[in-house]
Amino acid sequence: MGFGEGTKWVTEPDTYVCKLTKETQEVAKEELREDESRRNTALEQMRDYIMRNERIENCRLDAQFLLRFLRVKKFSVPMSQEAVERYLLLRQVYHPAFNNLDINEPNMDELLSLGYIFAAPGRDANGRRVIINRPGVFDPYKYTNVDMCKIHGIAYETLMEDEENQVRGFSHFADGAGVGFPHITLFTPREAVRIVKNGERTIPMRHKEVVGINVPKKLQYVLDFGMSLVSDKIKKRVTLYENLEEAISKGMDTSMLPKEYGGKMPMKEMIELWRKEVMDARPTLLRNDKMKVRINMYSEKAREGAVSALKQGLGCGDLNSGDSTIHGLSGSFRKLEVD
Repeated sequence: MGFGEGTKWVTEPDTYVCKLTKETQEVAKEELREDESRRNTALEQMRDYIMRNERIENCRLDAQFLLRFLRVKKFSVPMSQEAVERYLLLRQVYHPAFNNLDINEPNMDELLSLGYIFAAPGRDANGRRVIINRPGVFDPYKYTNVDMCKIHGIAYETLMEDEENQVRGFSHFADGAGVGFPHITLFTPREAVRIVKNGERTIPMRHKEVVGINVPKKLQYVLDFGMSLVSDKIKKRVTLYENLEEAISKGMDTSMLPKEYGGKMPMKEMIELWRKEVMDARPTLLRNDKMKVRINMYSEKAREGAVSALKQGLGCGDLNSGDSTIHGLSGSFRKLEVD
């Protein structure tokens, strides 16, 4: 494959037909500056950038994919162009964790059945999907850090395919019960920093609210470290409660949560509905593996996912075509044996 004319892209340019509800179109206009004229112009500029960029070997060119970047960057085309390229590089640098996002793999199916991460059906009062994460059910002696990244990738990629989600954003609910030191040491501090920094900067999701309960007091220092890594914008959207009872007493809306957390639908039913959703998205997620960049055309720091490279951008100054060695965390993902 090559860039420019003659390349067979993962998906070809299509004619966009807006399927957003009228209410969501208003949100998109007010919060993201999106209207038909700006959208059409931005999509044309995004496609031209990708097709002319010799660093990008293959990519999706359909509007649904490109709009996730334009929307998260509020239709700043230069920022969206950099974001899509960073996303492609991230997938390649962290290859074991962000490729072959197959829910049919035994470990992925098991984590889904356990309810490690899933999205509740329907939408909350703000039109958002609610993502539920229960890290304590993740067995750090059985599963690897790659498994953890992949099951998150399956959830996020599935949800990002929906345009309503791209505009409305997401609410998160996490239950820290059962989390211990072995969970924390699945990643080294350096890996944690790079994953969090690259994730927030690169994964095109609008995180609107984060609620957490049952954070183990003995791991408060870990939470403090994690909070130090995220942007001030995200910090302001995080609310933590000692337990479910405190959260409910202080007005947390439980209507979208499983029955076990004060909602109406049993968790098992939610998980089965989510299973159907991710199964429907499976062909798209596997097809995304065809997207690639020419890894040797990026600086060593960019290939390693270094935070300094995030700040520097992906301009020509980052090119280092004389060094074709692939660096990055892909070589360091491993199963840790923790006493």
